[in-house]
Amino acid sequence: MLEYRMRFVALAGVVVLSSLPTVTADTWHLERGRDWKAVSAEGQGKFLLAVAETKKLVNTGQTEAARKAFEALKKEFPEIAGPDLDAFIKAEMFYCKGRLSKAVRSYDKLLTEYPESDLREAALDRQFAIAKAFLAGQKRNVLGIFKIKGFAEGVRIMEKITDRVGVDTPLGIKAAIAAAESYEGTDAFNEAYLKWWEISLQWEAGPTGRDALLGMARCKRAVYNSHAEHKRPLYDASNLRTAKTCYERFKLLYPADAEEIGVGQILEEIDEQLAYKQLSVGQYYETIGNRQSANLYYDMVVNDWPDSQAAEIAREMRSKD
Repeated sequence: MLEYRMRFVALAGVVVLSSLPTVTADTWHLERGRDWKAVSAEGQGKFLLAVAETKKLVNTGQTEAARKAFEALKKEFPEIAGPDLDAFIKAEMFYCKGRLSKAVRSYDKLLTEYPESDLREAALDRQFAIAKAFLAGQKRNVLGIFKIKGFAEGVRIMEKITDRVGVDTPLGIKAAIAAAESYEGTDAFNEAYLKWWEISLQWEAGPTGRDALLGMARCKRAVYNSHAEHKRPLYDASNLRTAKTCYERFKLLYPADAEEIGVGQILEEIDEQLAYKQLSVGQYYETIGNRQSANLYYDMVVNDWPDSQAAEIAREMRSKD
């Protein structure tokens, strides 16, 4: 019952003031005129039960029964009626029918036209649930005929939720993380990096800040490693350098976590890749007969990464002089 109170309390504009000793036995709702009116415990119980039953009908796709339940709810509790409730019911009916994209647009209309509605939180929660379904593989209908993957729609919804409520709110950060993880899960590493970076700007510390920093490091490294191994030296190494900076910061701020996931080993691998990148440049200059430039790069590898395998090769190449 507590779950329904938390999720649907907005449906009737109910506010529980149990922390105040003078009203511990009553539930109160704020009317349009900002006058407080007591609702009896019996009425409260009936309302919560009706809401719970209606929610069950919506969640199980019982469209006609849900429609009748909403109408009955409005008649029995007329104080909750209003245009925002009508908009919410319309969205809920789309949700009940499995027409998720239309449901999202209807929730959007409610949130845009009635930004102060008590139904705002319930609508945002529904949108989050729909977005999660799309990201998990749920397909969406197009023109009522075709079904296509809903991943892009799921990300768009998550992004819009974050824009509405801010990345500094519980729902906003959940949506932002869901978007970042989804981008990363589909190898859209640059987009994932930008999302983790956005999260890190707001959450510099704590578990969220830690995860965002690690996500940034992981994604930038993945961008470089997404290329075929023998072709990686041909690509810009800035992504790898950014990854190294993030991993070094992670190791400094979260040493225990860094040790657990092997950040030290990752940094060694990155250094080897950076060294090999410079070695390959030196080898290129050697192939075109520019020995002086080649030696400059060989010396750079030896000086900057003396313990790397690339440095051993560079020393051998240098010894040919």
